[in-house]
Amino acid sequence: MARLIPLTVIAVCVYFWLKSRRAAKSGGSAATVSGASASGSSGSGSSASGASRKANAEAAARLGLLPADRLDTEEINPPSPEDAAVTEALRAGDWAAGAAYVEEAGRDWYERDRRISLVAEAAVEDDAWLLAWRRERPEDPAAAAVHASSLVYLAWEIRGSKQARHTTQEQFASFHRVLEEAREAFARAQELAGDDPTPFIDELPLAMGLGYPHEAFEAIWTEIEKRDPHHYSAYVSGVQYWCRKWCGSHEQALAFARRGADGARPGDMLTMFPLEAYFEQESYESGIEPQEFYNRPEVVAATDAALADLAAAEQLLDARDPRIVRTRHLVAWMLYWQDRYEEALAQFLLVDGFIGTRPWNYAGDPKARYTKVRDYTAAQVLKARGA
Repeated sequence: MARLIPLTVIAVCVYFWLKSRRAAKSGGSAATVSGASASGSSGSGSSASGASRKANAEAAARLGLLPADRLDTEEINPPSPEDAAVTEALRAGDWAAGAAYVEEAGRDWYERDRRISLVAEAAVEDDAWLLAWRRERPEDPAAAAVHASSLVYLAWEIRGSKQARHTTQEQFASFHRVLEEAREAFARAQELAGDDPTPFIDELPLAMGLGYPHEAFEAIWTEIEKRDPHHYSAYVSGVQYWCRKWCGSHEQALAFARRGADGARPGDMLTMFPLEAYFEQESYESGIEPQEFYNRPEVVAATDAALADLAAAEQLLDARDPRIVRTRHLVAWMLYWQDRYEEALAQFLLVDGFIGTRPWNYAGDPKARYTKVRDYTAAQVLKARGA
Protein backbone atom coordinates (compact mmCIF):
# COMPACT_ATOMS: atom_id res chain seq x y z
CA MET A 1 0.00 0.00 0.00
CA ALA A 2 1.33 3.42 -0.91
CA ARG A 3 2.40 5.75 1.89
CA LEU A 4 1.98 9.47 2.56
CA ILE A 5 4.61 11.54 0.74
CA PRO A 6 6.95 13.09 3.36
CA LEU A 7 7.52 16.83 3.11
CA THR A 8 10.29 17.41 5.67
CA VAL A 9 13.32 15.54 6.95
CA ILE A 10 11.45 14.76 10.19
CA ALA A 11 8.51 13.44 8.20
CA VAL A 12 10.88 11.19 6.22
CA CYS A 13 12.26 9.74 9.46
CA VAL A 14 8.79 9.15 10.88
CA TYR A 15 7.67 7.64 7.59
CA PHE A 16 10.42 5.03 7.51
CA TRP A 17 9.98 4.29 11.22
CA LEU A 18 6.30 3.58 10.68
CA LYS A 19 7.15 1.59 7.58
CA SER A 20 9.64 -0.55 9.47
CA ARG A 21 7.06 -1.21 12.24
CA ARG A 22 4.51 -2.32 9.69
CA ALA A 23 7.05 -4.48 7.89
CA ALA A 24 8.10 -6.11 11.15
CA LYS A 25 4.49 -6.96 11.88
CA SER A 26 4.24 -8.58 8.47
CA GLY A 27 7.15 -10.87 9.26
CA GLY A 28 9.73 -9.07 7.14
CA SER A 29 11.96 -6.03 6.96
CA ALA A 30 11.04 -2.66 5.50
CA ALA A 31 13.30 -3.48 2.56
CA THR A 32 11.44 -6.70 1.96
CA VAL A 33 8.05 -4.98 1.93
CA SER A 34 9.21 -2.32 -0.51
CA GLY A 35 10.59 -5.01 -2.81
CA ALA A 36 14.34 -4.48 -2.41
CA SER A 37 16.97 -3.34 0.05
CA ALA A 38 18.60 0.08 -0.12
CA SER A 39 21.57 -1.46 -1.90
CA GLY A 40 19.32 -3.05 -4.50
CA SER A 41 19.80 -6.61 -3.28
CA SER A 42 16.85 -8.38 -1.69
CA GLY A 43 18.59 -11.66 -0.89
CA SER A 44 19.44 -11.02 2.77
CA GLY A 45 16.07 -9.38 3.38
CA SER A 46 14.26 -12.44 2.02
CA SER A 47 16.31 -14.72 4.26
CA ALA A 48 15.57 -12.59 7.33
CA SER A 49 11.92 -12.49 6.38
CA GLY A 50 11.75 -16.27 6.11
CA ALA A 51 13.48 -16.75 9.46
CA SER A 52 11.16 -14.25 11.11
CA ARG A 53 8.05 -15.88 9.71
CA LYS A 54 9.26 -19.29 10.87
CA ALA A 55 9.95 -18.00 14.39
CA ASN A 56 6.55 -16.33 14.54
CA ALA A 57 4.83 -19.50 13.32
CA GLU A 58 6.62 -21.49 16.02
CA ALA A 59 5.37 -19.00 18.61
CA ALA A 60 1.82 -19.47 17.34
CA ALA A 61 2.16 -23.24 17.54
CA ARG A 62 3.44 -22.99 21.12
CA LEU A 63 0.27 -21.12 22.03
CA GLY A 64 -1.96 -23.76 20.47
CA LEU A 65 -2.82 -21.98 17.22
CA LEU A 66 -3.31 -23.97 14.03
CA PRO A 67 -0.86 -24.28 11.12
CA ALA A 68 -1.76 -22.51 7.89
CA ASP A 69 -2.75 -25.70 6.09
CA ARG A 70 -5.58 -26.25 8.57
CA LEU A 71 -7.18 -22.83 8.08
CA ASP A 72 -10.54 -22.60 6.29
CA THR A 73 -10.76 -19.43 4.19
CA GLU A 74 -14.39 -19.91 3.12
CA GLU A 75 -16.26 -20.25 6.42
CA ILE A 76 -16.22 -18.54 9.81
CA ASN A 77 -17.49 -21.54 11.78
CA PRO A 78 -17.49 -25.32 11.55
CA PRO A 79 -20.44 -26.50 9.44
CA SER A 80 -23.70 -26.64 11.37
CA PRO A 81 -25.34 -30.09 11.20
CA GLU A 82 -28.73 -28.39 10.79
CA ASP A 83 -27.52 -26.21 7.95
CA ALA A 84 -25.84 -29.16 6.23
CA ALA A 85 -28.96 -31.28 6.56
CA VAL A 86 -31.28 -28.71 4.98
CA THR A 87 -28.82 -28.05 2.17
CA GLU A 88 -28.69 -31.76 1.36
CA ALA A 89 -32.48 -31.99 1.49
CA LEU A 90 -32.80 -29.11 -0.97
CA ARG A 91 -30.29 -30.68 -3.33
CA ALA A 92 -32.49 -33.76 -3.25
CA GLY A 93 -35.48 -31.61 -4.24
CA ASP A 94 -37.21 -31.43 -0.85
CA TRP A 95 -38.46 -27.84 -0.82
CA ALA A 96 -40.66 -28.55 2.23
CA ALA A 97 -37.52 -29.06 4.31
CA GLY A 98 -36.36 -25.59 3.33
CA ALA A 99 -39.75 -24.05 4.08
CA ALA A 100 -39.86 -25.69 7.51
CA TYR A 101 -36.30 -24.63 8.25
CA VAL A 102 -37.13 -20.98 7.58
CA GLU A 103 -40.34 -21.07 9.61
CA GLU A 104 -38.57 -22.59 12.61
CA ALA A 105 -36.77 -19.26 13.07
CA GLY A 106 -40.07 -17.71 14.15
CA ARG A 107 -39.81 -13.98 14.81
CA ASP A 108 -36.08 -14.01 15.38
CA TRP A 109 -35.55 -11.77 12.38
CA TYR A 110 -31.77 -12.14 12.33
CA GLU A 111 -32.03 -15.93 12.30
CA ARG A 112 -34.83 -15.90 9.74
CA ASP A 113 -32.74 -13.74 7.44
CA ARG A 114 -29.72 -16.02 7.92
CA ARG A 115 -31.78 -19.08 7.06
CA ILE A 116 -33.39 -17.47 4.02
CA SER A 117 -29.92 -16.54 2.78
CA LEU A 118 -28.70 -20.12 3.23
CA VAL A 119 -31.68 -21.54 1.37
CA ALA A 120 -31.37 -18.90 -1.36
CA GLU A 121 -27.71 -19.76 -1.94
CA ALA A 122 -28.70 -23.40 -2.49
CA ALA A 123 -31.05 -22.29 -5.29
CA VAL A 124 -28.17 -20.85 -7.33
CA GLU A 125 -26.90 -24.35 -8.01
CA ASP A 126 -30.34 -25.79 -8.89
CA ASP A 127 -33.65 -23.97 -8.46
CA ALA A 128 -36.04 -26.75 -9.52
CA TRP A 129 -37.13 -27.26 -5.91
CA LEU A 130 -37.69 -23.50 -5.48
CA LEU A 131 -39.91 -23.39 -8.57
CA ALA A 132 -41.91 -26.29 -7.10
CA TRP A 133 -42.22 -24.47 -3.78
CA ARG A 134 -43.52 -21.32 -5.44
CA ARG A 135 -46.00 -23.29 -7.55
CA GLU A 136 -47.29 -25.10 -4.48
CA ARG A 137 -47.44 -21.98 -2.27
CA PRO A 138 -47.65 -18.88 -4.50
CA GLU A 139 -48.47 -16.60 -1.56
CA ASP A 140 -45.78 -17.93 0.78
CA PRO A 141 -43.67 -14.93 1.94
CA ALA A 142 -40.67 -17.17 2.66
CA ALA A 143 -40.69 -18.60 -0.87
CA ALA A 144 -40.92 -15.10 -2.33
CA ALA A 145 -38.03 -13.87 -0.16
CA VAL A 146 -35.87 -16.87 -1.05
CA HIS A 147 -36.58 -16.35 -4.76
CA ALA A 148 -35.61 -12.67 -4.67
CA SER A 149 -32.43 -13.30 -2.69
CA SER A 150 -31.42 -16.21 -4.92
CA LEU A 151 -31.41 -13.87 -7.91
CA VAL A 152 -28.96 -11.56 -6.13
CA TYR A 153 -26.67 -14.51 -5.39
CA LEU A 154 -26.98 -15.64 -8.99
CA ALA A 155 -26.08 -12.18 -10.27
CA TRP A 156 -22.94 -12.03 -8.14
CA GLU A 157 -22.03 -15.55 -9.25
CA ILE A 158 -22.24 -14.35 -12.85
CA ARG A 159 -20.23 -11.21 -12.18
CA GLY A 160 -17.50 -12.94 -10.19
CA SER A 161 -15.33 -11.45 -7.46
CA LYS A 162 -12.68 -9.82 -9.63
CA GLN A 163 -12.25 -6.06 -9.95
CA ALA A 164 -14.20 -4.26 -12.68
CA ARG A 165 -11.24 -4.07 -15.06
CA HIS A 166 -11.03 -7.87 -15.00
CA THR A 167 -14.77 -8.42 -15.58
CA THR A 168 -16.09 -8.81 -19.15
CA GLN A 169 -18.85 -6.74 -20.70
CA GLU A 170 -20.89 -9.92 -21.09
CA GLN A 171 -20.59 -10.59 -17.36
CA PHE A 172 -21.67 -7.04 -16.54
CA ALA A 173 -24.64 -7.24 -18.91
CA SER A 174 -25.88 -10.51 -17.42
CA PHE A 175 -25.18 -9.25 -13.92
CA HIS A 176 -27.38 -6.19 -14.36
CA ARG A 177 -30.11 -8.13 -16.17
CA VAL A 178 -30.47 -10.60 -13.29
CA LEU A 179 -30.35 -7.79 -10.73
CA GLU A 180 -33.25 -6.08 -12.50
CA GLU A 181 -35.19 -9.34 -12.24
CA ALA A 182 -34.34 -9.41 -8.54
CA ARG A 183 -35.69 -5.90 -8.11
CA GLU A 184 -39.10 -7.01 -9.32
CA ALA A 185 -38.92 -10.14 -7.15
CA PHE A 186 -38.16 -8.08 -4.04
CA ALA A 187 -41.14 -5.85 -4.70
CA ARG A 188 -43.35 -8.93 -4.65
CA ALA A 189 -41.64 -10.37 -1.55
CA GLN A 190 -42.11 -7.08 0.28
CA GLU A 191 -45.82 -7.08 -0.52
CA LEU A 192 -46.09 -10.42 1.29
CA ALA A 193 -43.66 -9.66 4.11
CA GLY A 194 -45.91 -8.17 6.77
CA ASP A 195 -43.65 -7.19 9.67
CA ASP A 196 -40.73 -9.35 8.51
CA PRO A 197 -37.81 -7.05 7.56
CA THR A 198 -35.96 -9.75 5.58
CA PRO A 199 -36.93 -8.85 1.99
CA PHE A 200 -36.13 -5.20 2.66
CA ILE A 201 -32.75 -6.06 4.21
CA ASP A 202 -31.88 -8.44 1.40
CA GLU A 203 -32.59 -5.75 -1.20
CA LEU A 204 -29.70 -3.67 0.14
CA PRO A 205 -26.99 -5.59 -1.80
CA LEU A 206 -29.15 -4.91 -4.84
CA ALA A 207 -28.99 -1.20 -3.99
CA MET A 208 -25.21 -1.46 -4.21
CA GLY A 209 -25.18 -3.49 -7.41
CA LEU A 210 -27.59 -1.17 -9.25
CA GLY A 211 -26.40 2.02 -7.60
CA TYR A 212 -29.71 3.08 -6.05
CA PRO A 213 -29.84 6.82 -5.36
CA HIS A 214 -29.64 7.79 -1.70
CA GLU A 215 -33.35 8.56 -1.55
CA ALA A 216 -34.19 5.01 -2.67
CA PHE A 217 -31.87 3.53 -0.06
CA GLU A 218 -33.42 5.66 2.67
CA ALA A 219 -36.90 4.53 1.64
CA ILE A 220 -35.86 0.89 2.12
CA TRP A 221 -34.12 1.74 5.38
CA THR A 222 -37.28 3.36 6.72
CA GLU A 223 -39.12 0.07 6.21
CA ILE A 224 -36.34 -1.85 7.96
CA GLU A 225 -36.34 0.50 10.94
CA LYS A 226 -40.11 0.07 11.33
CA ARG A 227 -39.59 -3.67 11.70
CA ASP A 228 -36.17 -4.17 13.34
CA PRO A 229 -34.07 -1.03 13.88
CA HIS A 230 -31.07 -2.91 15.33
CA HIS A 231 -30.80 -5.68 12.75
CA TYR A 232 -27.14 -6.68 12.40
CA SER A 233 -27.39 -7.91 8.81
CA ALA A 234 -29.04 -4.67 7.74
CA TYR A 235 -26.00 -2.77 8.96
CA VAL A 236 -23.64 -5.20 7.22
CA SER A 237 -25.11 -4.12 3.88
CA GLY A 238 -25.90 -0.56 4.89
CA VAL A 239 -22.32 0.34 5.77
CA GLN A 240 -21.15 -1.16 2.49
CA TYR A 241 -23.71 0.89 0.53
CA TRP A 242 -22.48 4.12 2.12
CA CYS A 243 -18.78 3.32 1.52
CA ARG A 244 -16.91 5.37 -1.02
CA LYS A 245 -16.32 2.33 -3.22
CA TRP A 246 -20.08 1.92 -3.68
CA CYS A 247 -22.56 4.77 -3.32
CA GLY A 248 -21.27 7.15 -0.67
CA SER A 249 -18.13 8.37 1.06
CA HIS A 250 -15.93 7.48 4.00
CA GLU A 251 -17.68 10.15 6.06
CA GLN A 252 -21.16 8.89 5.19
CA ALA A 253 -20.25 5.27 5.95
CA LEU A 254 -18.81 6.21 9.34
CA ALA A 255 -21.78 8.44 10.21
CA PHE A 256 -24.19 5.64 9.30
CA ALA A 257 -22.21 3.10 11.34
CA ARG A 258 -22.02 5.40 14.36
CA ARG A 259 -25.74 6.03 14.19
CA GLY A 260 -26.36 2.33 14.53
CA ALA A 261 -23.80 1.80 17.27
CA ASP A 262 -25.02 4.76 19.32
CA GLY A 263 -28.64 3.59 19.29
CA ALA A 264 -28.04 -0.10 19.85
CA ARG A 265 -28.46 -2.19 22.97
CA PRO A 266 -25.48 -3.93 24.61
CA GLY A 267 -24.98 -7.25 22.87
CA ASP A 268 -26.47 -6.19 19.51
CA MET A 269 -22.89 -6.09 18.14
CA LEU A 270 -23.56 -2.91 16.15
CA THR A 271 -20.37 -1.47 17.64
CA MET A 272 -18.57 -3.50 14.98
CA PHE A 273 -19.65 -1.18 12.22
CA PRO A 274 -17.63 1.94 13.05
CA LEU A 275 -14.62 -0.42 13.01
CA GLU A 276 -15.74 -1.71 9.65
CA ALA A 277 -16.06 1.83 8.31
CA TYR A 278 -12.52 2.59 9.48
CA PHE A 279 -11.25 -0.62 7.91
CA GLU A 280 -12.96 0.16 4.61
CA GLN A 281 -11.35 3.60 4.54
CA GLU A 282 -7.87 2.25 5.30
CA SER A 283 -8.32 -0.48 2.65
CA TYR A 284 -9.51 2.01 0.01
CA GLU A 285 -7.13 4.91 0.51
CA SER A 286 -3.61 4.27 -0.77
CA GLY A 287 -2.04 7.02 1.34
CA ILE A 288 -3.01 5.78 4.79
CA GLU A 289 -0.42 4.32 7.17
CA PRO A 290 -2.43 1.80 9.24
CA GLN A 291 -0.17 1.94 12.30
CA GLU A 292 -0.98 5.61 12.66
CA PHE A 293 -4.57 5.44 11.42
CA TYR A 294 -5.71 2.65 13.74
CA ASN A 295 -4.10 4.30 16.77
CA ARG A 296 -6.13 7.47 16.47
CA PRO A 297 -8.08 8.03 19.71
CA GLU A 298 -11.48 7.60 18.08
CA VAL A 299 -10.48 4.25 16.56
CA VAL A 300 -9.08 3.01 19.88
CA ALA A 301 -12.29 4.12 21.60
CA ALA A 302 -14.38 2.29 18.98
CA THR A 303 -12.28 -0.84 19.54
CA ASP A 304 -12.89 -0.64 23.29
CA ALA A 305 -16.63 -0.22 22.68
CA ALA A 306 -16.65 -3.35 20.52
CA LEU A 307 -14.82 -5.30 23.23
CA ALA A 308 -17.44 -4.23 25.79
CA ASP A 309 -20.19 -5.23 23.35
CA LEU A 310 -18.58 -8.63 22.88
CA ALA A 311 -18.64 -9.15 26.64
CA ALA A 312 -22.36 -8.32 26.70
CA ALA A 313 -23.10 -10.53 23.68
CA GLU A 314 -21.39 -13.49 25.31
CA GLN A 315 -24.15 -13.44 27.93
CA LEU A 316 -26.90 -13.44 25.29
CA LEU A 317 -25.72 -15.38 22.25
CA ASP A 318 -24.01 -18.64 21.44
CA ALA A 319 -20.23 -18.27 21.24
CA ARG A 320 -20.29 -19.31 17.56
CA ASP A 321 -22.97 -16.81 16.60
CA PRO A 322 -21.74 -15.17 13.37
CA ARG A 323 -22.20 -11.71 14.84
CA ILE A 324 -19.76 -12.50 17.62
CA VAL A 325 -17.29 -14.33 15.41
CA ARG A 326 -17.09 -11.64 12.71
CA THR A 327 -16.60 -8.98 15.33
CA ARG A 328 -13.78 -10.92 16.96
CA HIS A 329 -11.87 -11.09 13.69
CA LEU A 330 -12.11 -7.36 13.06
CA VAL A 331 -11.34 -6.49 16.69
CA ALA A 332 -8.25 -8.73 16.57
CA TRP A 333 -7.03 -6.74 13.54
CA MET A 334 -7.52 -3.44 15.35
CA LEU A 335 -5.82 -4.66 18.53
CA TYR A 336 -2.87 -5.91 16.50
CA TRP A 337 -2.26 -2.49 14.97
CA GLN A 338 -2.71 -0.90 18.38
CA ASP A 339 0.07 -3.15 19.82
CA ARG A 340 -2.41 -4.72 22.25
CA TYR A 341 -1.08 -8.20 21.69
CA GLU A 342 -2.46 -10.04 24.71
CA GLU A 343 -5.95 -8.80 23.90
CA ALA A 344 -5.53 -9.66 20.22
CA LEU A 345 -4.30 -13.15 21.08
CA ALA A 346 -7.41 -13.73 23.20
CA GLN A 347 -9.54 -13.10 20.11
CA PHE A 348 -7.38 -15.27 17.84
CA LEU A 349 -7.63 -18.19 20.25
CA LEU A 350 -11.42 -17.99 20.03
CA VAL A 351 -11.73 -17.82 16.23
CA ASP A 352 -8.68 -19.69 14.96
CA GLY A 353 -9.33 -22.16 12.16
CA PHE A 354 -12.11 -20.46 10.20
CA ILE A 355 -11.12 -17.14 8.63
CA GLY A 356 -13.56 -16.48 5.79
CA THR A 357 -14.34 -12.90 6.77
CA ARG A 358 -12.93 -9.37 6.90
CA PRO A 359 -10.16 -8.34 7.21
CA TRP A 360 -8.49 -11.49 5.89
CA ASN A 361 -10.62 -12.01 2.79
CA TYR A 362 -9.76 -8.56 1.47
CA ALA A 363 -6.25 -9.83 0.77
CA GLY A 364 -5.24 -11.74 -2.34
CA ASP A 365 -3.96 -14.47 -0.02
CA PRO A 366 -6.19 -14.53 3.09
CA LYS A 367 -4.10 -17.20 4.81
CA ALA A 368 -0.93 -15.17 4.39
CA ARG A 369 -2.51 -12.02 5.83
CA TYR A 370 -4.06 -13.91 8.73
CA THR A 371 -0.99 -15.91 9.69
CA LYS A 372 1.34 -12.92 9.49
CA VAL A 373 -0.86 -10.93 11.84
CA ARG A 374 -1.73 -13.81 14.15
CA ASP A 375 1.79 -15.28 14.31
CA TYR A 376 3.44 -11.91 14.92
CA THR A 377 0.93 -11.33 17.72
CA ALA A 378 1.82 -14.68 19.25
CA ALA A 379 5.54 -13.92 19.09
CA GLN A 380 5.06 -10.57 20.79
CA VAL A 381 2.99 -12.15 23.55
CA LEU A 382 5.66 -14.75 24.29
CA LYS A 383 8.34 -12.07 24.22
CA ALA A 384 6.42 -9.92 26.71
CA ARG A 385 5.87 -12.95 28.94
CA GLY A 386 9.54 -13.78 28.82
CA ALA A 387 8.70 -17.23 27.51
